Amino acid sequence: MTRPWFRWLPAALVPAALAAAALAGSYQAGAATSLPHKTAEEVIAMIGRADVHALSGTLQQSSDLGLPQLPSAGPKATQGPASVMELLSGSHTVRVYLDGPAKARFQVMDMLAERDLVRNGSDLWLYNSADNTAAHMTAPAEPARTAAPHATPAPGLTTPDAVARHFLAAVGPTTDVTVGDGTTVAGRTAYQLVIKPRTTGTLVDSVTVAVDSATGLPLGVDVRARDHAAAAFSIAFSDVTLSAPDAALFNFTPPRGAAVEEKATPQLHGLPGKSGQPPPVKAPAVRPTVTGTGWDAVVALPPGTVPADVRSAPMLAQLTQPVAGGRALTTSLVTVLMLDDGRVFAGMVPLERLQAVAAAR
Repeated sequence: MTRPWFRWLPAALVPAALAAAALAGSYQAGAATSLPHKTAEEVIAMIGRADVHALSGTLQQSSDLGLPQLPSAGPKATQGPASVMELLSGSHTVRVYLDGPAKARFQVMDMLAERDLVRNGSDLWLYNSADNTAAHMTAPAEPARTAAPHATPAPGLTTPDAVARHFLAAVGPTTDVTVGDGTTVAGRTAYQLVIKPRTTGTLVDSVTVAVDSATGLPLGVDVRARDHAAAAFSIAFSDVTLSAPDAALFNFTPPRGAAVEEKATPQLHGLPGKSGQPPPVKAPAVRPTVTGTGWDAVVALPPGTVPADVRSAPMLAQLTQPVAGGRALTTSLVTVLMLDDGRVFAGMVPLERLQAVAAAR
């Protein structure tokens, strides 16, 4: 099995990369609506107090990161890096069901097929209807959490809430935060929190978060890159119900004739690729270092982070460009520099920033 790229992507970069599996173009907000005045601090406090323990709904996702065109058919489209990058491009419809920290169901609706991740307590199932294959695992133990949507129940799958909190963590003295016009998302009224970096050292131009006016739950996130007219990524509910789903949705039994494989306890990085292959067990942890803070922070990983088979994969050559001393993956929001000596640098910054950090180390 060819290792997907999430085996070596820097941990600090994964939320941004996963968030890139989202809407190309703004989230589908409705007409402006009048809401009681709130300051940016008050809207951020609403998010912090959000107490939504369960929900069900539909997420509309796609991305426009400027990545090279990848194979869309044939075996190369369903293996290794291609299966991962497929979730980072194009459009996706995802049905989401959450009930507390240990019950989740994500259904990615492919054309004429469906990929499912179902968690019910310690039982974790991955299923691909395209080839009727399933994998069963015991979910890793996690610290107790108070509200399901505040954190992604399975790494590699995300919600507007998890994405919003990722970007809110960058808010500081180098950030302007304002409140835009009220709007509607998935039929619910929402405040629009507009986050704009003051520094020009980041690829991010602005982040807009639609915050449910009744609960404080983020319903949509729109991220725009500098010098790009269309949104680089956006993720939003097209419909949502803020109540517990039917408990039967979290009980999974493989369909008749399905090929079922028992797997070791994983550290999941996402749904299986279209080939039905489950994600690999997470590689031993590496110790990243961070240069800078906030929007222009750069994550550095030591030699050996990128496995040799990934560095030599033809897909890597297609997705990256040669630069002095290595290769670089450049998108409208994220840049990754892979040096010939094995070091990796990444951030939501221009390539020149990564090269300067690498040269100083």
